[in-house]
Amino acid sequence: MGNIKKMGVVGSGQMGSGIAQLAAVHGLDVWLLDTDPDALSRATKSISNSIHRLISKGHLTKASNNLSLYSFCCFPAVGAEALRRLRCTSNLEDLSAADVVIEAIVESEDVKKKLFNELDLITKRSAILASNTSSISITRIASATTRPSQVIGMHFMNPPPIMKLVEIVRGADTSDETFNVTKALAERFGKTVICSQDYSGFIVNRILMPMINEAFFALYTGVATKEDIDTGMKLGTNHPMGPLELADFIGLDICLSIMRVLHAGLGDGKYAPCPLLIQYVDAGRVGRKRGIGVYNYAKVTEPVKPSSRL
Repeated sequence: MGNIKKMGVVGSGQMGSGIAQLAAVHGLDVWLLDTDPDALSRATKSISNSIHRLISKGHLTKASNNLSLYSFCCFPAVGAEALRRLRCTSNLEDLSAADVVIEAIVESEDVKKKLFNELDLITKRSAILASNTSSISITRIASATTRPSQVIGMHFMNPPPIMKLVEIVRGADTSDETFNVTKALAERFGKTVICSQDYSGFIVNRILMPMINEAFFALYTGVATKEDIDTGMKLGTNHPMGPLELADFIGLDICLSIMRVLHAGLGDGKYAPCPLLIQYVDAGRVGRKRGIGVYNYAKVTEPVKPSSRL
């Protein structure tokens, strides 16, 4: 179990593609799976662009025999080497040889449990099955498998290649060996690890999402404009992004899903999602990925200015 050489990643969205990129640049052979071929094509392009961007900034280098981030020199061959390790597929059977599979699909317990049941049947018995869930019980996800001791939460922050944190969550039956291997893998990726008990929202989103939800309530009740709410938190509490801007970056649909998990799992009215957040999601205003959320990200074409030349 401890010798991780091959990884499967299920879901080629922003999180899944970022996790796959991390694995590839740190020497693992990676299968990135998605049922949508167009999504895989977009993910491949995004990963390639991201790797080349890191190379151009001198952040992706070759150190000894391992690939690493955040060093001093750049070797373009390293990017090509990482991309050669990445393969895309829509066939779950291709993950059968993986030492670890990380799921990064929609934040739905039913959908995740169905996937874990399928992975349990397909992958080798020694494989670790990890979920990138940001809020859903690992114990309940593990109950869909015959190997609950090898199921664990491995919650990367967005975007995974840049953010330095991984939140590891043990289910009721997660073994010490599974935990130790998963922690070592996160550290191999250059991440700092924090550990959470299996409570709804874990650590980061238990604190972050109510703050975002409260920012929506402040906007909903007319306390201030969206710009002033975000500026207040950026300059008043030294946050790099305001909570409403951050919600757009994460995806309002994801924020709403997490708030509903918190509300149902912890049973406290303070976790009830703001009606404005629900309304925005119902309207399809889910953030940057759709071009509109709290803010409008549609490109505005500026009129051509007359030439000042005589």
